[in-house]
Amino acid sequence: MTSKELLYVEDALGHETFMKTCCQNTSNLLKDVNLSNYVKELETKHSEIFSKFLNLL
Repeated sequence: MTSKELLYVEDALGHETFMKTCCQNTSNLLKDVNLSNYVKELETKHSEIFSKFLNLL
């Protein structure tokens, strides 16, 4: 993997971490159960994407 590709993967990992954290915080603040559950699903998706990027290393 080139250094440029490595920087891309590191950047993507940072973005996925940020999105996961945002989803966690938002789902805890939401009072609508359906919406909160949807945001938790998004959190799970971002965790999966994070793992896929991490596996590239």
